[in-house]
Amino acid sequence: MFPRIAIIGTGPTGLYTFKQLIGSTVPLSITLYEAEGEPGKGTPYHPDMNDPAMLSNIPSIEFPAFTETLVEWLRRQDDETLMRHGIRRETIDEREFYPRLVLGDYMQAQFERMQAIAAERGHEIFVLARHKVIDIEIQADAIRLRVSHVDGENDAAYDHVVMATGHNWPDSTEIRPGYFVSPWPATVLTSIRNEAVGILGTSLSGIDALMTVATAHGMFYADAAGDLQYQPAEGTEAFKATLMSRKGILPEADFYCPLPYVTPLVCTEGAIDALIATGRHDLLDEVFELFRGEIVARDPDYAARIGLSQLTVETFATAYYADRSENDPFVWAAKNLAEAEENRQKRYTVPWRYAILITHEIVAKVIPHLDQNDLKRFHRHFKGIFIDDYATVPLMSIRRLLALARAGKLSILKLGEDYEIRTAEDGLERGAEIVVGGTTHSFGAFIDATGQETLSATDLPFPTLVDQGGVREATTPKVEAIRSLDRDPDMVRTGGIDVDEFYRPRLGLMSEGRLYCAAVAFLLHKEPFVQGITSARDIGETVGRAILADIAEAKAPVFQISA
Repeated sequence: MFPRIAIIGTGPTGLYTFKQLIGSTVPLSITLYEAEGEPGKGTPYHPDMNDPAMLSNIPSIEFPAFTETLVEWLRRQDDETLMRHGIRRETIDEREFYPRLVLGDYMQAQFERMQAIAAERGHEIFVLARHKVIDIEIQADAIRLRVSHVDGENDAAYDHVVMATGHNWPDSTEIRPGYFVSPWPATVLTSIRNEAVGILGTSLSGIDALMTVATAHGMFYADAAGDLQYQPAEGTEAFKATLMSRKGILPEADFYCPLPYVTPLVCTEGAIDALIATGRHDLLDEVFELFRGEIVARDPDYAARIGLSQLTVETFATAYYADRSENDPFVWAAKNLAEAEENRQKRYTVPWRYAILITHEIVAKVIPHLDQNDLKRFHRHFKGIFIDDYATVPLMSIRRLLALARAGKLSILKLGEDYEIRTAEDGLERGAEIVVGGTTHSFGAFIDATGQETLSATDLPFPTLVDQGGVREATTPKVEAIRSLDRDPDMVRTGGIDVDEFYRPRLGLMSEGRLYCAAVAFLLHKEPFVQGITSARDIGETVGRAILADIAEAKAPVFQISA
């Protein structure tokens, strides 16, 4: 009998897990469950969720290949397919950003190829579209799934189950008239009328929401000089958009850099591992010293300019954002865009930006080992630096923002730390009001585009698994225990799901079945940088290798991880 494996979700993490598994020389029975009707596309890239104007946040060169790279796949497509996505064959480039819908088509095509490869290797593959897993139960000899589909419900048992459910999206987007709690599905946003639109969040998610609304009220075009402009449609005079965030700044344009990353000089994996090996948990200040040393080694002029020697975990962000905070956001964006375009042509990398980029995954290794106090400090003061640096946006996104600003259709609002959002619950008929510093800003439509929330064990949509205690919240050491020099400190639960290095929930249950939590929303608390495609690849490969290692054992022992 083939080992039985279930993968819940056919987005990027599920597909990379699948890719790893089908390399097995032992025949496997793999069932992939997909709640939507088109397996292999993933919700962030699905046509039902995205507008053609929404761009991906990863260039082809960074997209880990399945059976071929994204650029190789694009070059195989006929002219009609490329035209449908607005791509000119001569502009296909490994450093280009493409619409989300293109990535969805690419992944679906790769999934079909991998299924064919799996069949040739003797694996048994079942792909079940419109099948939603609604419950999970840990049993003594297997893991039971309860599955809902068009014909009703049924149970199925597996030796290994991978929860690769990706992001957690709300069931309803427009929860009050004109108030949207998410930019997805994008089709809902096209219903926004000719009115003032407020968008909370200035990252690519907020920009994509803006582009969805903007293209429903007008069009972008290149003028005689080749510059991008925005032409509002007739009857859209009242349409004006405001992007807003606490800092009131725009993200940086994608910057040129060597890929794969070069090895850090100071903030190395070995240095971080050495800190972890001390067994201490108050490590954040020492990690910051390594981080500071990397910037000094890479870009001493920048370090001197911002006074890096005097900065701390708490004060570095102020210096990092100073240039953007002190300038008009559109003036700054135009200057940054010009710099990014010139650097791309010259193949020049800004050293300090690259220093932050190449250290973010290394710094992330220490996060699960931080105590309660340092974990809070990291999330409040330090995490955002790395996210801002690696979450740069396509150059085209900046060009579109500037075009909207020139057309008088876009402004930026700085919220600060003290602001109020009023909605229908406060008596408004539609949209929202934002009160900042005593000034009220009114919007007929309001979109919250602040991104994925961190979820915990009790948020899992699998009631039996939760009731069984099959998952629990992640823990971190209490500060009081650390200060008492306790080598086995008391722990406090701090959110997310507690998993081991193979993404297996740390269970208080005994079972021969093995469960893996590869669902992004439940990992963010201790792994805040796992939101991209490369993270999906890393998680999928780790889970796949762990499953194959279990199968390779002649007789797998009873699996138990102490509570």
